Amino acid sequence: MKKYLIICLLLALYACAKVPITGRRQMHMLPESQLMTMAISNYNQFLKDKPALNDTRAKKIKQIGDKISKAVNQYMIDHGHSKRIAGYNWEFNLVNDPAVNAWCMPGGKVVFYTGILPYTLNDTGIAVVMGHEIAHAIARHGNERMSQGLALQVGGASLQVALSEKSEQTQNLFLQSYGLASTIGSLKYSRKHESEADKMGLVFMALAGYNPEGAVDFWKRMSTSGGQKPPEILSTHPHDDTRIADIKAYLPEALKHYKK
Repeated sequence: MKKYLIICLLLALYACAKVPITGRRQMHMLPESQLMTMAISNYNQFLKDKPALNDTRAKKIKQIGDKISKAVNQYMIDHGHSKRIAGYNWEFNLVNDPAVNAWCMPGGKVVFYTGILPYTLNDTGIAVVMGHEIAHAIARHGNERMSQGLALQVGGASLQVALSEKSEQTQNLFLQSYGLASTIGSLKYSRKHESEADKMGLVFMALAGYNPEGAVDFWKRMSTSGGQKPPEILSTHPHDDTRIADIKAYLPEALKHYKK
């Protein structure tokens, strides 16, 4: 109990910011610029191990990614959040991997796996995933997760040492925090982040001219992937029914940003 109180006090010492669109207050202990440096290194290594494709599917990913990222950049500037995209150099790649996955690292490094394409089906489906993953980066969810993880593992006292030494522990935590590895921990925060990314993603795709109503069909298709789902309390993602209901409830707000 004492350890958790110390962690809370450490987090409270750092600046509190508001997440764009949702307005949720968040705290993170790590400089985003340092995470972006780590992102570039890990991103390049990932693409070295899994070379990016250059077919029509990959070009479509880049086309939609470019469109949404430009809309996001403009929104951030117009609403006083330009610091959120400082240093961003957007990249969008597709890799040959059967996993139903996609992610976005700090600095706008986005990767789609071919395994998710049977569920996206069309441009709107790709836009749903693209908006969602970009939202994670803009909201700095990985920074929050990594801050919490490092605070738990090193007690906060040697935080900068852990980062500067780039220990295996720190590297693994980075990969876990940005969706390149699975982890059990801070489950309620993970579900909260997923729900927030859903809402922000709907707005981002709408700003780029994609109908956010298509998110309902996409998540219905996703609900058929895999086998037996774990109970919501044991999952890092919201239950399918919960997620779809929340998306439907938020659609009126997202549609305010949609222009056909």
